[in-house]
Amino acid sequence: MRHRKSFNHLGRTSSHRHAMLANMANSLILHKRISTTLAKAKALRVYVEPILTRSKSDTTHNRREVFSLLQSKTVVTELFRDIAIKIGDRPGGYTRILKVGNRLGDNAEMCIIELVDYNENMLSAGKTETTKKRRSRKKSDGSDNEAPKAEVVAPKAEVIAPVVEAVVAAVVAEEIIEEVIEETTVDSVEESEEVAEESAPEAPEEEKAAE
Repeated sequence: MRHRKSFNHLGRTSSHRHAMLANMANSLILHKRISTTLAKAKALRVYVEPILTRSKSDTTHNRREVFSLLQSKTVVTELFRDIAIKIGDRPGGYTRILKVGNRLGDNAEMCIIELVDYNENMLSAGKTETTKKRRSRKKSDGSDNEAPKAEVVAPKAEVIAPVVEAVVAAVVAEEIIEEVIEETTVDSVEESEEVAEESAPEAPEEEKAAE
C-alpha cells in the first residue's frame, strides 16, 4: 500500500531511485544544465535544492552530509567552492525547468533543468527590460475634452552647434564667390576694351591732313 506517499516513485525501487537522482544531481552541479524527462526533473528539483541550500554554509558537517548523498569529492568541491558563492544571495528557487516538447520514441515530456544563476542570457534580459510608464486617464475638472498641452523642449547645444557652423560656412563661401565674380568681370571688361582699341581701323592720311 502507498498510503500518504505523495512523491513520484518513477517506476523504480528506493535504492535505484536514490542512485539515479544522485547521478543526475552530480551532472547538474558539474554541467549547470541537463536534459531529461519532466517527471525526473521535478523529482530532481526536490532532491537537489536542499543540497544547494546546505552548501551556503561551508562547514565540515555540511560537506560530509552532502558527500553522503552525492558520493563524489569533485562535485562537493565544485559545489562549496563556486556554486555556493554564486547562489549566496538567493533565498531558494535555485533551479529552472524549461519544457522542450515530447520525445519521438515514447512521446514522453522532455525538459531542460538548469541552475538559475548560470543562465547569463536570461539574467541580462531581465536587467535590460524596461518597465512601462503608467498613464492616468483622469480628466480635468475644467473640460472633458481638454487637449494635451505641447511640451516645449529647448534644443540642445549639441544640436545647435553644427547648424550654426554650417550657416557661417555658407555665408563665408557666398562672400568668397561674389569677390571672385567681381574680379573676373573687371578683368574681362579691361581685356575687351584693349581688344577693341587694337582692332579699331586707322583713319586715312587725307582725313588727317584735312584736319
